[in-house]
Amino acid sequence: MTNDSLLDGMSASPGSPAEARGTGVGVLDRVVAILDAVETTPMRSSELARHVGLSVPTAHRLVRAMVVHGLLRRDDEGRHWLGQRFPSSPLVRTAEPVLVALARQTGESCQLWVRRGVRRLCVVSIEADKELRASLPVSALLPISVGGSAAFALEAPAPEPEHPGWFESVAGRIAGVCSVSAPVRQNGEVLAAVCVSAPIARAVEGPGVRFGDAVVAAAAHLEDALRHGR
Repeated sequence: MTNDSLLDGMSASPGSPAEARGTGVGVLDRVVAILDAVETTPMRSSELARHVGLSVPTAHRLVRAMVVHGLLRRDDEGRHWLGQRFPSSPLVRTAEPVLVALARQTGESCQLWVRRGVRRLCVVSIEADKELRASLPVSALLPISVGGSAAFALEAPAPEPEHPGWFESVAGRIAGVCSVSAPVRQNGEVLAAVCVSAPIARAVEGPGVRFGDAVVAAAAHLEDALRHGR
């Protein structure tokens, strides 16, 4: 029996990331679960084994193979990161100046969120230059199910003429914080969500009314930049 066959025959622990996103292709499911894990938190092989729900020997074999293929890289402390096959995302590079401009325009913190299975991941974060601000760091990972305007935008249906193009949340996830987000589409599919988050006290008329047009314009700018490779 080959190593691949052995890996395919091993079950992930109940409730583990590998099981939650299972497709029936065991090795691939586990590789994706490992990539999802190190995208937010670099880990050693033994930590990955616990996180993904694999035996330590199996995790070691997978991780070694992923390093050889450039899917992972190992630092001097034995932690694993995304490898050279995952250079800085064109989406992130293109979005950063758009979000910097949006933060200057609105005076509030701005984030770019992408979907990762049943969760959403912050890949760009520009903090407001204010002592009181609402922000989340890059690599913040939240379940789609907990809500928030970015979660709504990532699940947005096809555009409708009567819809303003933005989605808002007022204390939907955290008391005292509001946000408004707009989907970024590519080839008709939602690729990401541009978000402005702020203390409710600075958007008493509602985040959509205060920042909605700016967020929609930033999302459209990002779509255009991605379309033309800028």
